[in-house]
Amino acid sequence: MQLKCRDGLSLHCSQHGRGEPVLLIHGLGGSGADWALQVAALERQFRVIVPDLPGCGASSPPRGAYSINGFATALWSLLEVLSVPRINIVGFSMGGAVALEMALQHPASVPRLALINSLATYRDQWRKWLIARSAATLIHLVGMRCAARIFAAAMFPEPWQQEFRERAERVVAAVPAASYLAMARALEQWQATDRLERLSSKTLLIAAEHDHTPLAEKRALTARLHASMVVVRGSRHGTPFDASDATNASLLALLTDSPLTRYHGLARDTPTRAQAQALQARGRMLLEA
Repeated sequence: MQLKCRDGLSLHCSQHGRGEPVLLIHGLGGSGADWALQVAALERQFRVIVPDLPGCGASSPPRGAYSINGFATALWSLLEVLSVPRINIVGFSMGGAVALEMALQHPASVPRLALINSLATYRDQWRKWLIARSAATLIHLVGMRCAARIFAAAMFPEPWQQEFRERAERVVAAVPAASYLAMARALEQWQATDRLERLSSKTLLIAAEHDHTPLAEKRALTARLHASMVVVRGSRHGTPFDASDATNASLLALLTDSPLTRYHGLARDTPTRAQAQALQARGRMLLEA
């Protein structure tokens, strides 16, 4: 459904299930449809709210420049329209930055926070800058469609991940290059390291073993936030896809205040041939959006 928020911004949002509310925030180049594998697991116990960020999916673009602060403000405006003053938040990649920004804007309103392959800043190390700049350079050189193919192949390189790879390529290729680059710049410019002491949420970091930002930095952030951390062995950046079972189990543990100890050491989905065929069928059914 489309909802009119403050400043005339129109945001697309879907809702699933009933219970305590949970907000799922997608990453760069995606939309709320990216959370299909998590919605299926969470909607049995929770009211799951899944927006498209401004300028993504079916949501209208921001009137001004793209910014992480602006995304966070827009989502709080959306929750005001939905009469949801207090909510658990899960964010993936760039969506993790938006989730953290939301929790810092209104600390008392976010009891639980989960960050998946996300950090508190992307501008303090040359390696992060190089990753961001190389992606932008690639888009300028070969165009959005070819760049999307390269991004998708790096994220989902294995044969059983074909459905995920093809979907990622299709979805990212459909994003206007100018919008994608503007959101990437917004992420580069954002940082929250000087405000982390404001955070009061019970926090979980889910980190892929082979994400493109280092585990050591995620461990340092976990310690600074007095948070819990789950490392998913074998996973790349697309952990909600290539490790959906580990992701869902970890999120459910956080959201139900269950012990996380038994979720340490989780691994990426490694299906047998028959299981891979079943996963591909599930991917076609759930990820066709």
